[in-house]
Amino acid sequence: MKKTLLSSAIVAGLTLASIALPAQAAGFKPAPAVGQLGAILVNPYGNSPLTAILDLGSKRPTNVTVTVHGKGKNGVDISYPVGQQTINSHDGIPLFGLYASHNNAVTIDYVLDGKKISEQHKVLTSSINNRYMDNRSISEMQVADVKTVAKGFEERLYLVNTHTYNQQGSDLHWSGQKAKDAGIFEGSPATGSMPFDNAPMTYVVDTNGDVRWWLNQDATYDGTALDVEKRGYFMGFHDNGNGKYTFVQGQRWGTFDLLGRIDDQRLPRGYIDASHEANVMPNGHTLVRAAKANYVNAEGNIVHTVRDHILELDKDGNLADVWNLAEIMDPYRDALLEALDMGAVCLNVDIDHQGETGVMEINAPYGDIPGIGAGRNWAHINSVEYDPKDDSIILSFRHQGVAKVTRDKEVKWILAPAEGWNTELSAKLLKPVDAKGKAIECSEKGVCEGDFDFSYTQHTAWLNNTTGNLTVFDNGDGRGHEQPAMPTMKYSRFVEYKIDEDNMTVEQTWEYGKERGYDWYSPITSNVEYFEDKNTMFGFGGSIHLYSPGQPTVGKINEIDYDTKKVMVEIDMLSDKHNSPHYRASIVNLTSQFGK
Repeated sequence: MKKTLLSSAIVAGLTLASIALPAQAAGFKPAPAVGQLGAILVNPYGNSPLTAILDLGSKRPTNVTVTVHGKGKNGVDISYPVGQQTINSHDGIPLFGLYASHNNAVTIDYVLDGKKISEQHKVLTSSINNRYMDNRSISEMQVADVKTVAKGFEERLYLVNTHTYNQQGSDLHWSGQKAKDAGIFEGSPATGSMPFDNAPMTYVVDTNGDVRWWLNQDATYDGTALDVEKRGYFMGFHDNGNGKYTFVQGQRWGTFDLLGRIDDQRLPRGYIDASHEANVMPNGHTLVRAAKANYVNAEGNIVHTVRDHILELDKDGNLADVWNLAEIMDPYRDALLEALDMGAVCLNVDIDHQGETGVMEINAPYGDIPGIGAGRNWAHINSVEYDPKDDSIILSFRHQGVAKVTRDKEVKWILAPAEGWNTELSAKLLKPVDAKGKAIECSEKGVCEGDFDFSYTQHTAWLNNTTGNLTVFDNGDGRGHEQPAMPTMKYSRFVEYKIDEDNMTVEQTWEYGKERGYDWYSPITSNVEYFEDKNTMFGFGGSIHLYSPGQPTVGKINEIDYDTKKVMVEIDMLSDKHNSPHYRASIVNLTSQFGK
């Protein structure tokens, strides 16, 4: 007689109260069923240990709602509807928001054969495994310090995108290893930004500071194998409105969902080093910020460019269009680059050079370092926004400003101080005005009269879908194209601008953060966007106290009431290591993820 074996791994992943074991499995006595559907499988796709699926048992439930109950006195309940598309896609009901190392209490309400049913289940999970720590921290996860949660915000969930930071850099390079003595690149000048590479930490935190979701690092990254397909920064997350998030990572782009399914594709031939942004357009195409391999630059060198190409990719990975900003924005200005703090040129962090300004020379080394030619980090595009009203894209150039570029590859406007632009691009500069339309006087370096300030080294220039205004995280390094007398004089802002494209003017309509000073200053990374559901400006300062010896770097989650500027939510995510920045955070919409 043939015996059927049930592995211990499968047993560990199932809620035993819901299992009907095979009769041949001698020695096992099935527990009585507690529900009318099938078994519960924890971590169904092997990538998200704080999720599970309740199998349908070949039945057809409808009107499904899941509630994962909070742990302890202050635990937060997570409740969400589950739509038929989601149920069909997984052949089951997704259970999201489980605690690690805990026997989670879950209630599932549904309708079956016309009858309302409410079931209670227990779902046991394992611990979270952070493989890439180096004994500087004894915790498995980053600590959340909850400062403020206003009434009505208790059920908020925040997806945090950060990395186990390794300042030694990657062991992978396209070519030209950096020379130890002269600080130049030997061999081919191609270089590119492949060394932009660290292990991801991708999780959801609730307003009690508890981790309620985790994506295994092995799902997207392998720090031991020399495999370019699983290297780079896992980043660029956007809810695509259809149950998934976008992402980019090195040489690939794609989507993932909150149950851990990952669908990825290699970048088209000829393009490399995707990072920072992947944003879905209304036609279903995805805008990916990447770079061009084997590009012949103005000096006649064959280089890999750095963060200066935008690819429009259809669902099959075909290249529908490309914006070559190395050509569109040529010649590039160096006014802001020369004013930057060389201790923090985005994630090329060098604490030894904090407070020093840089000298940008045309013959600076090629690669992922600041410079003013194709093949150098002249642009550092860190966000891409599609504007459907005129089929254009809005780009945040960390090292240049914010600009809108049309489908026919023309610059429509530039939001930046006047210094350094050539005659043609100077004509595209927006002119600051006040609320009455009166011109505001500004210096060439951007020091303005009245209630207006430009953004400097900004991240995420995204549209407010309610007003059409532009929201920007103004990091603030190089403000006024200079370094202040003391580093502690720096500040960051959430800022909103109203742009009149007909009259080529810009009005600052809202700001927050200047008054909080250096303790709120994020020199790199970060994001901000408006949320209509609670009339808040949500933002994340990803690198607060990056330069503070002995302190963890803070990723600060904030929701600020738009009308009163009162802090409705403030949660500090504390880095595992000193001088280790976070990237972005976002509000999780469970109806968008599971409700279809």
